[in-house]
Amino acid sequence: MPPIHLTHPEYPFTARLDHLRSTDYPHLDAADHVYLDYTGAGLASRSQHLAHEARVSHTLYGNPHSVNPTSAAATHAVEATRARILAHFNACPDEYAVVFTANATGAARLVGESYPFRRAGRLVLTGDNHNSINGLREFARAGKARTVYVPVKAPDLRVDGADVVAALPRRKRLRDFLMPGCGAGPEHDGRPGRNGLFAYPAQSNFSGVRHPLAWVEMAQGRGYDVLLDAAAYLPTAMLDLSVVKPEFVCVSWYKLFGYPTGVGCLIAKREALDRLKRPWFSGGTIQAVSVGAPWHRMVKGGEAFEDGTLNFQSIPDVHVGLDWLATVGMPVIETRVRCLTGWFLDRLKEMRHSDGSPMITIYGPTDLKMRGGTVAFNFLDATGKVVDERLVAFESAAAMISLRTGCFCNPGAGESAFNVDPNILRSLPRDEAITLDAFIARLRLPSAGAIRVSFGVASNTRDVDKFFGFAEKTYKDRVTTSLGLPFRDSC
Repeated sequence: MPPIHLTHPEYPFTARLDHLRSTDYPHLDAADHVYLDYTGAGLASRSQHLAHEARVSHTLYGNPHSVNPTSAAATHAVEATRARILAHFNACPDEYAVVFTANATGAARLVGESYPFRRAGRLVLTGDNHNSINGLREFARAGKARTVYVPVKAPDLRVDGADVVAALPRRKRLRDFLMPGCGAGPEHDGRPGRNGLFAYPAQSNFSGVRHPLAWVEMAQGRGYDVLLDAAAYLPTAMLDLSVVKPEFVCVSWYKLFGYPTGVGCLIAKREALDRLKRPWFSGGTIQAVSVGAPWHRMVKGGEAFEDGTLNFQSIPDVHVGLDWLATVGMPVIETRVRCLTGWFLDRLKEMRHSDGSPMITIYGPTDLKMRGGTVAFNFLDATGKVVDERLVAFESAAAMISLRTGCFCNPGAGESAFNVDPNILRSLPRDEAITLDAFIARLRLPSAGAIRVSFGVASNTRDVDKFFGFAEKTYKDRVTTSLGLPFRDSC
């Protein structure tokens, strides 16, 4: 395989990241560690940890629900971080609000539990979605709304735009959405065109496919609110909310820069938040409440969705992380990840056993068109059989390689990748006692999932070389077995 600078001549322009790796991530090379799971989590830099230490050793923060000095300091830090987040997304503060959550999953749940799903409305999901988005269908079902999936098509694991349009029909008659026997109904916002919610990922956490951001405006034009899952997209790309304007965006900050964990956010249009109806209230979300009478009044805006006391010790580290990303330069990160991904894909396609048979099957795009730095694949042994992903997990870990195996909490993309027959799925008994291994056997799957490699800010050619050295040494001309591997308890 030619050196990366011959096939990707822009790679040398990312050389500053090699210096960054030596100064901010020296522990990677000191431990001879290959980190290839940036879609799972980013890596925190030494600079971030030093900034946190300096802040907490010189600043006193208290519960922000007060006006005392420590409370005021915490409030100021939290509000400054909100402003910094909106600036990162080029979002107007009059149009968008930041609601802090534990992660992107928590952001999705806030929307799902509060969205005014109703009979004749629909929740439209792409088949390529993380389970945190798939779970919204339970809220839709409780609200009598219909859930519609737009299929993912192999081998590229993309979603056809025409299928998306077909799944988002315009409302024909306003009275179709009125509650039976009622006027507009208590949850109807009085405006025509609210057909339901469309939710999809900007980038697949399974295959790395980047779905068109143009779907946001298209769906809105057909009367749908849009929830954009940006968790896998943001570590290597910018989202400009002055151009692309979904109602809701889900973010996990550890995906971008590793630290802090336990802090995510929902970035939401203020007018969309006003249409949500929370199913409960808690400390921090109300202006007033009575025990003697069943009455309460929610606070206005995003704070009505922030239950209890915020993680005020960690939220300021998001500000630090965004400043750090700005100094590194997102275009540089995106260029490096794109080059490494292309080089990695080319080398995967060249892997052969001694008899010329392929060692690899790739799920998703095999080129760089509309994709990010996440690659899903499986090894094939010398007989052409898929190497059990559990075996790869154990053997790569022993070689100090961090990668991901399984279905990555994205069953729709996995079912398409492995050509699972929907009719067989529908015919399976809904028996909660059935083991995952028995479930896989009934579907006649060769394995329970795939291998996922993903690149990020500290990735370099050494990581790729070491991975292929391990792969050639471990799986070339080998016949593998699943005997002795532990039972699966999840995918």
